[in-house]
Amino acid sequence: WDETHFGKMGSYYINRTFFFDVHPPLGKMLIGLAGYLTGYDGTFPFQKPGDRYEQHNYMGMRGVRHERLFCAFLGSCLVPFAYLTVLELSKSLPAALLTAFILIFDTGCITLSQYILLDPILMFFLMGAVLSMVKSNSCADRPFSASWWLWLSLTGVNLAGAMGVKFVGLFVVLLVGLNTIHDLWNLLGNLNLSLVMFGKHFLARVLCLIMLPLTLYVAMFAVHFAVLNKSGPGDGFFSSAFQSQLIGNNLHNVSIPE
Repeated sequence: WDETHFGKMGSYYINRTFFFDVHPPLGKMLIGLAGYLTGYDGTFPFQKPGDRYEQHNYMGMRGVRHERLFCAFLGSCLVPFAYLTVLELSKSLPAALLTAFILIFDTGCITLSQYILLDPILMFFLMGAVLSMVKSNSCADRPFSASWWLWLSLTGVNLAGAMGVKFVGLFVVLLVGLNTIHDLWNLLGNLNLSLVMFGKHFLARVLCLIMLPLTLYVAMFAVHFAVLNKSGPGDGFFSSAFQSQLIGNNLHNVSIPE
């Protein structure tokens, strides 16, 4: 059922047709990009659930059977992400293997990863953020090293990705935020750490966990509005001044009073 929505929105990006949706744009943009790179031309109408794709090349967006393409690939990444996260937290190989085993044979995870949906994309960034956070915590004994900066930056990138797919990504932002507050509180209580060094720790987290995600999040919308420059079903949600910038709209390039 959701394929009729998100597949259609992927087609909108390929055709550069403006639309409006309640979710942020990243997930649909990635679906459209995957379709474009694998030869889908954006012509399938996605009118109702169950319509046959016939000759349309939809596999790049979806991924079933022996083809491990975009959504299926991201869904399969959840297994190593979960394995590495549990291994880092528990230091137990059996626990990590059990976690991976459970996910590999989870019917819901397998099913969600077979279709053109936002769920596998969202889960990829959610679990990526948790893994990056855990890895960053493990580098606490060597702050400002290359690996420490890498994992802290990847945490910020994954936070932006999670929020850019669905607003429910806010929950992983809260998780990372609480972890960061706990981390900074412990650093502030360390009498061997100077205030200057504490300030550097604070600024590093502001840069990687606030400024970097915000910059990437805004950049997603910049790309969204740059790509969708043709009139479409989302025109009516926006002002006349905005509609005048859309190719094919009745107001395109007309003079509008302030």
